[in-house]
Amino acid sequence: MNFFVFSLFVVACCRVLSCQGTQMQYKDFISWDDFSAENYSGNNNFKDGAHNRVILVSKDGSGDSRTVQGAVNMIPDGNKERVKIFISPGVYREKVIIPMRKPYISFIATGSSQTVISWHSRASDRGPNGQTVGTFYSASVAVESDYFCAKGITFENTAQGAGPGAIGMQAVALRLSGDKAMLYRCRILGSQDTLFDHMGRHYFLECYVQGSIDFIFGNARSLYQGCRLHAVAMSYGAVAASQRNSPKDDSGFSFLDCRLDGSGILYLGRAWGRYARVVYSYCQLEGIIIPEGWSDWGDPSRTRTAWFGEFNCSGKGANLRERVQWARSLNYNEARPFLDQNYIDGDQWLRL
Repeated sequence: MNFFVFSLFVVACCRVLSCQGTQMQYKDFISWDDFSAENYSGNNNFKDGAHNRVILVSKDGSGDSRTVQGAVNMIPDGNKERVKIFISPGVYREKVIIPMRKPYISFIATGSSQTVISWHSRASDRGPNGQTVGTFYSASVAVESDYFCAKGITFENTAQGAGPGAIGMQAVALRLSGDKAMLYRCRILGSQDTLFDHMGRHYFLECYVQGSIDFIFGNARSLYQGCRLHAVAMSYGAVAASQRNSPKDDSGFSFLDCRLDGSGILYLGRAWGRYARVVYSYCQLEGIIIPEGWSDWGDPSRTRTAWFGEFNCSGKGANLRERVQWARSLNYNEARPFLDQNYIDGDQWLRL
């Protein structure tokens, strides 16, 4: 009888521990809490009110690391909980990579004008073995893990800009190669190929992206909402270059309630991939937009497969009269799939 009672007690304890373990498993979604690092106490064992670890980066040595990469390196491989890296004001001149095995990382700062991660690599630069690094490895910051968040950070590549046709001048400020990432009120600054929106589902909210030629490019499925896209083109350039190469590829860029301005004259998008997909909805397009609007990347066959559209845009650059015939002036039903977070399956991983 006593043994039976003891057995019941052990089973009950195991169930309690099991439930507690389940509760401790990290949530597989992004919420506003992931962008906050309040009440930081000044040591790398500190956890905030949501029990998230917080690491402080400070150039003066008063934090846990003097460099952003040093803070990333403090996070163990296979991490399963949100870790917040609070980056104190300053310009951090370094290349940073977050490897695929380190998910759930937040970069947090008090404002993008105060906190900058900056480097100067170009595609034509030489690596340690003498080979060119290429566009992929030119990124000042590369994120290869899932569930990345950033708030109030400037990602910058300071390599000198070049005109159209220049070889090896691609200079990426930020590469996003992981899935389910969100950037809020960040700045991404460069010239040619500024933001490599490589792959995965991404949400850019109220961000500022600056560049000249294809300054948002890649094969991700991303929503840009309330962003400013600022051109610094010397002559002509393009905003977006979608790499979508198959009708079965569920990727493309949706720009919602964004503003396009700056210098030079620009295409809204170019068909880097044969089935490139780019949509602008409710955007303010200034007079820098080339009247034709869109480019087939010098391959007329792509006019039959690329999916470029505009819906209810305004401004001097929104006049559709001279647009290429193969682009689309969308009605509401055609535009509807691109008009909210559902475009990036936000109901599965965003709780905002």
